[in-house]
Amino acid sequence: MKNIAIIPARSGSKGLTDKNIKEINGIPLLAYSIKAAEESGLFEEIMVSTDSEKYADIAIKYGAKVPFLRSQANSCDNAGSWEVVKEVLAEYRKGGRNFETVCLLQPTSPLREAQDIINGYEQMRVKKADAITSVCEVDHSPQWSTTLDDDLSLKEFRKNVSSNLMRQKLGQYYRINGALYIRKIEYTDTEVIIKDKEEYAIVMGREKSIDIDTLLDFKLAEFLLTL
Repeated sequence: MKNIAIIPARSGSKGLTDKNIKEINGIPLLAYSIKAAEESGLFEEIMVSTDSEKYADIAIKYGAKVPFLRSQANSCDNAGSWEVVKEVLAEYRKGGRNFETVCLLQPTSPLREAQDIINGYEQMRVKKADAITSVCEVDHSPQWSTTLDDDLSLKEFRKNVSSNLMRQKLGQYYRINGALYIRKIEYTDTEVIIKDKEEYAIVMGREKSIDIDTLLDFKLAEFLLTL
């Protein structure tokens, strides 16, 4: 199959300045995703979508392609990841290149490994899926959670949560961890279609599911990557 990996790395992060190129152990964050994609051996193209020449130079240094910069419309804070993906695929199509699948690899998941990507594609094959999305177990069951009143009384809280139940009796819950999104692609005369009708999960360990948004996330990822 013709597969493309797209690593979205917009500049101008407000929560953690320049987080997508912030170095962990001397390596820019986005380079971890480039390395995982390369080591999987699954991709005809590994592309970083960025609005920054500086980010593009770093991405190219670590082996990714940046044949064009992201449009201004898809460089704002509220730009959606799949709109960015569609823009990339449309630009490649103009150059005569179509792909059968796209793998979106967020650079903020540096602990995701090549084997996780391989496992995702194998799950797609086995399930005959249109879409694979990575998940991990949640730290605490949502059955232990609810809102609090303004006065912080626990009266209603105790009525609404199952805090007296043993963990083993609560069942296992999962969350999307943001590390891996694989989608099949269709092309019409006028548009690129990202397929997701038949979507299945691939389960990753919590230790590989850190999604860096804050300095605390960054420090935790930095620690785990030294183990």
